[in-house]
Amino acid sequence: MIEVKNVTKKYGSFTAVDNISFNIKEGEIVGLLGPNGAGKSTTMNMLTGFIEPNEGQIIIDGYDMLKKPKKAKKQIGYMPEGVPLYNDLTVKEFINYMADLKMVPKKEKKEKVQKIIEQTNLKDVQNKLIRNISRGYKQRVSMAGALVGSPKILILDEPTVGLDPKQITEIRALIKSFGKDHTIILSSHILSEVSQICEKVIIINKGKIVAVDTPNNLEEKVKEGNVLQITVEDKEGKIEEVSKNIKGIKEIKLIKTNSDNTKEYTITSDKETDLRKELFEKYSKENITIFELKKAESTLEDAFMKLIENKDEEGKKNVGNTKKRS
Repeated sequence: MIEVKNVTKKYGSFTAVDNISFNIKEGEIVGLLGPNGAGKSTTMNMLTGFIEPNEGQIIIDGYDMLKKPKKAKKQIGYMPEGVPLYNDLTVKEFINYMADLKMVPKKEKKEKVQKIIEQTNLKDVQNKLIRNISRGYKQRVSMAGALVGSPKILILDEPTVGLDPKQITEIRALIKSFGKDHTIILSSHILSEVSQICEKVIIINKGKIVAVDTPNNLEEKVKEGNVLQITVEDKEGKIEEVSKNIKGIKEIKLIKTNSDNTKEYTITSDKETDLRKELFEKYSKENITIFELKKAESTLEDAFMKLIENKDEEGKKNVGNTKKRS
């Protein structure tokens, strides 16, 4: 559905996107992640045909974006960040206007516009001026504008920014429902959102692709071992000394001391080692009471930070080796 082949974009001497390649299959919901200045916005602008790459090729549903831009762009519905709308139009007038821009045939326009209004739950506000509706409804109007013309691909840039929790939940559900009929690229800085919505994640940093995988696989890859979270009452302060004599513990780390004098630790062991039974046995013998013991969950945010840090360290080493050789 989408092929990005060795794409580079430069602004003068600055390389915003550096020789990136990835594929997105039909029907996938894909998250595009990266810190500020990573190249996300530049990548999205090239995918929509707003700017051209200096090198490489972007193919949208079989159409080369440079050679057949009209046909390629016709496959795309774009919801930009910041919700740029015409506030003096009603909701319905705006969606009709977008239908005209996308050259929806007149005989089909009325029916298709009404269908999109219902799809995006805008029926109650369709005759209101856009300036008089809530931020959540404005996000829906922007999404409706992207849906006009029945594009195969939806590109959504920060679709939930500025919304309250209820509105965020509603927009997420809406995006998931669109995944049945569209290929979706979602850019967001809210990693929990990406983890809940997306089947695949593309992480970009300093213009380069850092990882392409499912959220679950990325979370598993950055795990360095089994990590347990434990809350104990340790009146004699022996837990760290006792833990040194338990085979398999690689690290025990104090996280915090609570107001009731219990302490919270993380205990790290090898991936193959399950220490839970042994901890209960050894600690009880030493008068250390366990109040809570559970496995620490790895998150997409953990994976994201670890991958970015690893790539930054690699970059520093490469620079150092280059200096040594010169």
